[in-house]
Amino acid sequence: MHEVLAIDTVVNPITPEILAMRPAWGAEFHQRKFGRDDSVRSGHSYAEMIALMDAAGVERAFLVATKTGQLGIPGSWHLPYEVVARAVREHPGRFHGLAGLNPTEGMAGVRALEHAVKELGFIGAHAYPHWFELAPDHAKWYPFYAKCVELDVPVQLQVGQSLIYDPKRPLRSVGRPITLDAVACDFPELKLVGIHIGIPWHAEMIAMAWKHPNVHIVADAHAPKHWPAEFTRFIDSFGQDKVMFGTDFPVLTFDRMRREVGELGLRPGPLRKFLRDNALRLYKLEG
Repeated sequence: MHEVLAIDTVVNPITPEILAMRPAWGAEFHQRKFGRDDSVRSGHSYAEMIALMDAAGVERAFLVATKTGQLGIPGSWHLPYEVVARAVREHPGRFHGLAGLNPTEGMAGVRALEHAVKELGFIGAHAYPHWFELAPDHAKWYPFYAKCVELDVPVQLQVGQSLIYDPKRPLRSVGRPITLDAVACDFPELKLVGIHIGIPWHAEMIAMAWKHPNVHIVADAHAPKHWPAEFTRFIDSFGQDKVMFGTDFPVLTFDRMRREVGELGLRPGPLRKFLRDNALRLYKLEG
């Protein structure tokens, strides 16, 4: 039994219904790059996902309604907001929704984000800058940032290097954490979250979270046993209020993440903040 139940802030649902929507590269990528088993091809129902969460001591998962590139471009795909909203309605208290962003949609996308938060109950936004090859400080993202401030919801952006997902379309690594600096200066009220740690530029990500009160980090997608030592120290010391737990499931499984986090030797106070308290506070879920 886990003493502290975790909040997983980055989860990609892979039900059979959703897998049928995803492009062909998805399962091959997860197996080739991360050594995942055949479950990334067959999928998990929400009931199965919750059972995996329970076994790992994960209380809630933030499900990403991803917008992975512009539709019509090879390799790109979008998960409709309503698919995630339905999962949230059917499993209250276990799932929350994050609205994927496509910066090329302009004000139509901004209005869709507002609908997702106000009408569908989504608690934040999520974006993959590299899929659009538009860095986080590009002007096309700014209307979405302004709407997040207005709605008072956090926005997650992948920082660090991108990988080659679809071999037919390699993508540039545009998400240097330092690009969050201009965003945080221009939007000091924006709850800005860099996901995937920022590796290999993790020192930049630590610097941004230390500099800006509104910048936070999610430690997902990279196994804890491989985290740079300075990042682990940041979680356990002066960054204990700035970093949140995540898996980027199915990249990492819930049980592996919990097990390897437990092996880091974090102090009880920072560990609890990392596993749940920081996420509950930032996403206003404490009640």
